Amino acid sequence: MHVLMLFSLVGLAIGGVAWVFLYPILSGERAAERRVASVARTEPAAPRHVRTAQKTRREQVEGSLKQLEARTRQAKRLPLSVRITQAGLNWSQQRFIVTSAALGVAGFILPFVVGMGLLASLGLGFVMGFGLPRWILSWLKKRREARFLEHFPDAVDVIVRGIKAGLPLLDSLRMIASEGPEPVRTEIRSIVETQTIGIPLGEACMKLYERMPLPEANFFGIVISIQQRAGGNLSEALANLSRVLRDRKRMKAKIQAMSMEAKASASIIGALPLAVMGLVWFTSPKYMELLWTEPLGRMMMTACAVWMSMGILVMRKMINFDF
Repeated sequence: MHVLMLFSLVGLAIGGVAWVFLYPILSGERAAERRVASVARTEPAAPRHVRTAQKTRREQVEGSLKQLEARTRQAKRLPLSVRITQAGLNWSQQRFIVTSAALGVAGFILPFVVGMGLLASLGLGFVMGFGLPRWILSWLKKRREARFLEHFPDAVDVIVRGIKAGLPLLDSLRMIASEGPEPVRTEIRSIVETQTIGIPLGEACMKLYERMPLPEANFFGIVISIQQRAGGNLSEALANLSRVLRDRKRMKAKIQAMSMEAKASASIIGALPLAVMGLVWFTSPKYMELLWTEPLGRMMMTACAVWMSMGILVMRKMINFDF
């Protein structure tokens, strides 16, 4: 019995070894592996001058991307004068500060004369003098950026057609600077004027991001800068850029359409307490007067305002999508 089991184990071991070494040959796996290796064989090395050109172009792209990352970090702490320029205003920094101070003083004096109290008057004056002007500045900046993104792909297409027709890049830019829609016309005119005073065209296009802090503007500056340094088919590169810009615009519109339901729900939820409070005050004024005549009522209104603000900020963070 033991001898039979021993022979069985030896036969099983021999069969396993034979299976491991003979199965790949009999099944054709070895031939398949050799065929895959022949197909995936590395190409012969490129000539030295081709490798040098590829390395130079890669280094230029990496340098441009590093500059993009550095400018993106710096864009978070912009001075007031730059933000005024990005909003499309011709105001000086002193004029903006004086206007903000005047709004703050008016926001403090009017409630104080009406009798709202010192603390409420100070809070309203701070909002009118510090918050409202900067909110308007941010709103004007976003509106100008939206208009720029709406017309910028068409301007790039005009440049591509001009280059294919034989016009130099600078002449194509001058065409947009004289006939393009706002604010693309103003920004392209700034590029042309900057290049006129002696700055290279690539650097002038890179400065577009300082006035219009958008990825699309930065893409345009990087494409022109790399082409000016390393050469290449500029019309093809700009055509690809135009396609990328239109795809990003289409994706942004799709995201806005998909998030409109959430935005509408958030607006209804945020406005419902104020609407109910206004209706109750309109129907029963004495019933609601306790909220601002009694200390406990004022404390409750302050707590409710804080909680509502926190909820609105959370909902805003949830429905704002970036890409």
